[in-house]
Amino acid sequence: MKFVASTSALLRQLQIAAGALSANPVIPVLEDFMMTLQGNKLSIAASNLEMTITTDLEVTGQENGKIAIPGKTLLETLKSLPEQPLSFVINSETRGIEITSASGKYKLVGEKSEDFPEIETPSDEDSIEMDSIQIQKGIDKTFFAASNDEMRQSMRGININIDFNHVTFAATDAHKLVRYTRNDAKAGASASFIMPKKPLNILKNLLVGIDDAVKVEFNKTNALFSFGGVNLICRLIDGKYPNYEAVIPKQNPNKLTVDRTSFLGAIRRVSVFANKATHQIRLKIAGSQLTISAEDLDFANEGHETLMCTYIGEDMEIGFNSKFVLEMLTNLESDEITIEMSAPNRAGIIVPTQKANPAEDVLMLVMPVMLNN
Repeated sequence: MKFVASTSALLRQLQIAAGALSANPVIPVLEDFMMTLQGNKLSIAASNLEMTITTDLEVTGQENGKIAIPGKTLLETLKSLPEQPLSFVINSETRGIEITSASGKYKLVGEKSEDFPEIETPSDEDSIEMDSIQIQKGIDKTFFAASNDEMRQSMRGININIDFNHVTFAATDAHKLVRYTRNDAKAGASASFIMPKKPLNILKNLLVGIDDAVKVEFNKTNALFSFGGVNLICRLIDGKYPNYEAVIPKQNPNKLTVDRTSFLGAIRRVSVFANKATHQIRLKIAGSQLTISAEDLDFANEGHETLMCTYIGEDMEIGFNSKFVLEMLTNLESDEITIEMSAPNRAGIIVPTQKANPAEDVLMLVMPVMLNN
């Protein structure tokens, strides 16, 4: 196997695939890049058994072949080299790899290509096309709400629900819920699957600066995202996602509208004085005044601020976990937000007062905490 490749072009493609390299692999070959040369096309793959990333690169090919090359060694070598053509010569019998640059020669030994796991792609799949920004925003808006509880595997991912022209991203940890819907997707199918968080985070980063449409193919076990010559294949979480629609209160007569930036700043300051275990803040709404307060009785700490607001409904007091509310307010973009409530012991719904894009709909739900009287 022989080929010549540009240092920067090869490094760029390796860094894309490196998102799937294993840090502590169950088998040594998962630390490697799988390279396959066919003519002038070099295919690069990396896998951690849960996720595989493949990408292609145009090179000057001289002799076809396959080899698994140690990932960390190759990446560190290329990062330290200036832009230049690099010559790769691989001995198929000894798996010896010889890399020649303008000023030096480097040798290492690869693994058997047969040891690299077979790359699974969805069969009998459905598919959908989405703009890259739609997927990025869907991940951005919901990622923080997914659970980290290993006992609740289905909630450790993001549920993607496809209903022809609607695609909904949802995540919950039973304390908070985020639902983000796009009504401008082109889907020829109706389906639902749960994507693990890590592959979605890597996908989001790979999509930065990508303007191409993303093709999503999926079946019951795998999903494949294809864009700009890159394929990300991921094993789906096996399980049934909770019926989150059932926990969203439909009748919420009490509606509080407030400036998002002012509300965010006030909670950040007041929450410094909250109990470090509960992070509890109290919202007291009376007429057009919103008082945000927190206290830590163990240390006699206390803080409160008052904001002007627009309020429809009966005066009320309700408690929330400040960490959850801060995460939600940070992930919204509108100048004002509305909190819809029914009672102090029922969930509060946070929505943007103005939609930045008529094709998207975002709803964030946070469960209340019991107030100390």
